Amino acid sequence: MLAPGCGGGAVLKSLHNVLNFCFPAAAKKKEKKIEATSIQNMDKDLFTSPTAEFNLKISSWNVAGLRAWLKKDGLKFVDYEEPDIFCLQETKCSNDQLPEEMSRLPGYHPYWLCMPGGYAGVAIYSKIMPINVEYGIGNEEFDDVGRMITAEYEKFYLINVYVPNSGRKLVNLELRMRWEVLFQAYVQKLDALKPVIICGDMNVSHLEIDLANPKSNTRNAGFTKEERDKMSELLELGYVDTFRHLYPDTKGAYTFWTYMANARARNVGWRLDYCIVSQRFISRIVDQVFRSHCLGSDHCPITVFLNV
Repeated sequence: MLAPGCGGGAVLKSLHNVLNFCFPAAAKKKEKKIEATSIQNMDKDLFTSPTAEFNLKISSWNVAGLRAWLKKDGLKFVDYEEPDIFCLQETKCSNDQLPEEMSRLPGYHPYWLCMPGGYAGVAIYSKIMPINVEYGIGNEEFDDVGRMITAEYEKFYLINVYVPNSGRKLVNLELRMRWEVLFQAYVQKLDALKPVIICGDMNVSHLEIDLANPKSNTRNAGFTKEERDKMSELLELGYVDTFRHLYPDTKGAYTFWTYMANARARNVGWRLDYCIVSQRFISRIVDQVFRSHCLGSDHCPITVFLNV
């Protein structure tokens, strides 16, 4: 908001009206602020857990470059949150570039997918050894950069995914639509065997409530009708967006903020990171939280508490 000024009468009122016309955001109510801090300065007490019983904690974070995230003490998030399963997206780090501290994370079994020269990359760290792990979606166009890992556990499949971004001026929207068709078929195949948990960066804000400025973003990547319709199609196949199931009317709940215009501090963001589960598994979800106070990326981590 504009700071209140000094000065008199009609001139000030006229100026105020001009500013409100030229800069509509100035007329809006004050936005919710985000008190974010670097992880090294963080208090572990901020990592609260639900009072209801849970026995599994899954965290997911688009780290926007693993090596940069490490330099910002990203691993302290693991120490503080202590997830049973930790899903990372956009690692931008092939196996031969993997830092030593990430190749041997104590207490975790690591699973990586990022091809040489890849700009995407995903990883799963799991305290519980999966029954089986599959890499990719079975299509070279997408698997050449590394977008998905599937881990099979006794009672569910876990998909860690980094969905393609449609890009500036939607140059990759057609490619994104091809991905969506493949992804829906893949998830349905798994769901026929046991329930599915999908965690990761879905690169879409599904509803208007899921981003700060919906009206000005209808033809921008992440909020096009095409992308939103594909999310709706996925959910209609028998899956549930756990956050909106638990908090249908909560506003200002975002997981991504551009680095420009002090967007994070003003909480001008997008909800791009999700946990989606098979309909029959929704009763297992205890809570979902956004650790929006965690710096280290242009995304924040999300954590899901389950009782399985």
